[in-house]
Amino acid sequence: MKHTNLKEILTICKNVAVVGLSKNPAKASYEVAQYLQNRGYHIVPVNPSADEILSERSYKTLLDLPDKIQKTIDIVDIFRPSEDIPAIVDQAITLKNLHEKLKAIWMQLGIINEQAAEKARSAGLTAVMDKCMMQEHKRLFRNQHH
Repeated sequence: MKHTNLKEILTICKNVAVVGLSKNPAKASYEVAQYLQNRGYHIVPVNPSADEILSERSYKTLLDLPDKIQKTIDIVDIFRPSEDIPAIVDQAITLKNLHEKLKAIWMQLGIINEQAAEKARSAGLTAVMDKCMMQEHKRLFRNQHH
C-alpha cells in the first residue's frame, strides 16, 4: 500500500462532505468543520437531523446531495461510530463511481474500520483512519500563514 500523503490530500481536496457534523458548537465535528471552513475549504454537512450547519445546507446522506454538489466532493470526513462506517464508505464509493471526483475518505480520531478502509482502497480511494483533519492540517501547515 502506498504511503498516504496527507499534505497532498489537504492541499488538493477542498470540498469536504462532513458526515456526522453536529449542530453543537461544543462538539469536535463542529470545531473541525469550522476550522476547515475558515481555511478555505468548502464544507457540506451530512446530518439527517439538521437543516443547516455553519451556514451550509445539511443533507441526510451522501447520496442525498444534489448532483451538482456530489460532483464537487473530493473528500468525505467521517464523524460516526466505527460500526456506521461501512454504509458510509459504500455511499462514498458510489459517489466516486458516479463522478470520478472523490479522492479520499477520512475517519476522524478514534474511528477505525479496517475492512471499510480496505474496500475504499480497492475502489481507488485513499483511506485515512484515526486522524483529525484539523490536527493534521495544523501540523502540516503550521508554518504557512493565510
